[in-house]
Amino acid sequence: MSDPPAGDDDAPPAVRPVLAQVGQVLGTVVAPATLVSALLFYFGYVSARAQLAYFGVDVDTLGYSTQDFVMRSPQPLLVPTLVLLLATAGLVAADTRARRWAAAAGDARVRPWVRALTVLGAVLLATALALLVAYPSLREWAPYALVTPALLGTGALLLARAAVWSPTSPTPRATVVLLALVVVASVFWATATLAQWSGTGQGKALARDLTALPAVVVDTRESLLPGDPTVEESVLPVADPTAPVEYRFRYRGLRLLAENDGRLFLVPERWSPAGSTYVLGPDDVRVRFRFVDDPP
Repeated sequence: MSDPPAGDDDAPPAVRPVLAQVGQVLGTVVAPATLVSALLFYFGYVSARAQLAYFGVDVDTLGYSTQDFVMRSPQPLLVPTLVLLLATAGLVAADTRARRWAAAAGDARVRPWVRALTVLGAVLLATALALLVAYPSLREWAPYALVTPALLGTGALLLARAAVWSPTSPTPRATVVLLALVVVASVFWATATLAQWSGTGQGKALARDLTALPAVVVDTRESLLPGDPTVEESVLPVADPTAPVEYRFRYRGLRLLAENDGRLFLVPERWSPAGSTYVLGPDDVRVRFRFVDDPP
């Protein structure tokens, strides 16, 4: 009777325990649902922080909740997630074919490939470590935050794969598990970098057309001293000079950037180097939202 065709269950004995060990470690450290929630929160936070920082606002001052950041995460995560899923599918398919070939080729033909993977992985890992050491000198290099985790994760992945394939010198499982965790950490780093770039890009895109934000007319008791040609200030008439101070100034040309707990974060409706973000509390202002200038 002929042997059944090789499949995923016919992997070398060293492969299944190692992969099982990796899954066991990751499952012990954090539950899948918790991991997904943490990812959504973290990447939503990074993206929102970068977007609002473009307007000079620290996202922590808005007091957003975890749910607010989770709701902001799909856009920065969409492209990286699709790329990661496609890359993972390709790697799994390539790994399956490689394991079948290694099982049929024999140790003599596998050893050169193992040595090549080991050398290449070591070179990439060493390059990534050199970049980490040189961070003080390379911090202004824009691609640094993406190139470094890419080299680090790829190098660790190749070394882990070579360790599993090695027919003569078995590598301790702990080493393979640690290399796998380095790959996971590198993916986190790279995706966080993409989320930051996405947030900054969203901020710049919004600044090119701030009229997309809701238009507001603001009345205040004290002058905002806008110092921006886009913001129009007018003085309201005083009905009774003996009455308590009422709303005295009116401002047009402002747009609502964000709101939380009654605080309004307003920006001029046209970007300029002299522009500022105004933070107004609910007790300081009277606000009207303008209709969109688009007749029905």
